[in-house]
Amino acid sequence: MKRVDLDPSQISGIQDLISGKVSTNESVLDLHSHDESAFPPVRPSAVVPVNSTEEVSRVLAYCNQQKIPVVAFGAGTSLEGHVVPLYGGISLDLSSMNKIVEMRPDDLLVRVEPGVTRLALNAKLANEGLFFSVDPGADATLGGMAATGAAGTTTVRYGSMRENVMAMTAVLADGTVIHTGRGTRKLSAGYDLTKLIVGSEGTLAVITELTLRVFGVPEKMAAAVVRFPTLTDGVAAATAIVRMGIAIARCEFLDAQCIRNLNAHEDLLMPEVPTLFFEFHGSPQGVVEDAQSVKEIVSEFSGSDFEWTSDESERRKLWQARHNAHWAAITTHPGMRGVSTDMAVPLSALPVAVELAQEILSQHPFPFSILGHVADGNFHCQIITDPNKPEERDQIREIVHEITMKIIAMGGTCTGEHGIGGGKIEALLEETGAEAVAVMRAIKKTLDPNWILNPGKIFLA
Repeated sequence: MKRVDLDPSQISGIQDLISGKVSTNESVLDLHSHDESAFPPVRPSAVVPVNSTEEVSRVLAYCNQQKIPVVAFGAGTSLEGHVVPLYGGISLDLSSMNKIVEMRPDDLLVRVEPGVTRLALNAKLANEGLFFSVDPGADATLGGMAATGAAGTTTVRYGSMRENVMAMTAVLADGTVIHTGRGTRKLSAGYDLTKLIVGSEGTLAVITELTLRVFGVPEKMAAAVVRFPTLTDGVAAATAIVRMGIAIARCEFLDAQCIRNLNAHEDLLMPEVPTLFFEFHGSPQGVVEDAQSVKEIVSEFSGSDFEWTSDESERRKLWQARHNAHWAAITTHPGMRGVSTDMAVPLSALPVAVELAQEILSQHPFPFSILGHVADGNFHCQIITDPNKPEERDQIREIVHEITMKIIAMGGTCTGEHGIGGGKIEALLEETGAEAVAVMRAIKKTLDPNWILNPGKIFLA
């Protein structure tokens, strides 16, 4: 595909379809040219703010007829270049569609527009004693989280977006509006179009409304930390805890460098050694019993300094620090960018996989740290690069590709939650095989025959 730049008549044509203002202002274009990844920015030709499903439908119908690429944009927090408009066209800004349409506490459901952020939703749900569980760390929009199949720290207990999106309204490339799923816990009616669109990274449709599953706020929550002499010991302990069936809500591993970064960024005094963070949800007695069980297990893997607290401010402080690990790594290296990898393996392979990643990264000059949601087999390597040296980005891409291929060979996946984006196209082919990718391409071609929706992501046009 070639880059598409809109001419004045096309900008005018789109302007007639929406209530907002189409922007070609350079600062607005720059804002929509990148996400939080290290992918180089690419400006769209125009930014189109939309305020309703009807406006999205009209814009997509027009762009489909004109063969204008469309990249949906929410908060720009993704880590695989999802919102980078590789072929120009328009950035379809959904951030103004930020209404909580309906709350149904008795059904444990909420209906939202795609521009609602997870923190705003949880602030509203708290008044009903409820919360939305998927927590990727960043205050992402729920539409973006659904599009990328986001997960995060609480997946081990509550599931990812794939398990928590019950229904949606979405607009296809030609402007057709479809409604998928139901607000029921069971559904066997036809193909599961909801799960097809969740995780499709904006390549099959634009999501304009979501029905989400929510949960009651636990009676009691407590957090714990435990330290280990080596990375492998901590990861092995985490997998053992999961196999024992203990109902942990979160289990995060941070290597010594992560802790070092957080101490500097958050003004903390944590011992700079490999560390596990835990969170427990349940009844007061159940939380105490779970914490005690975890304490006994980690001691078998050389875990020490086990500390736990049910103090709410301390619990929040601990998890806020964990969520800031990405920014802490970057702050420690001023002017740099972070490349965040994302791999997952079967639980039994996790200690070997993490050790493998550490060995490969240690052979290269780039600063790195390792952390992850190890209780579900998902871990990340944060690699620091100088954005003014594009050759470094290419070198890191080769390193990540080497690690990824080895992860796939041991039965793992190239991405547990970040998605394919523009950087893991070869890995997807290796992981699923040419036949499966051909099926995906056929679905894409059926729903988006002119290939206008987020081209260059998941596979090449």
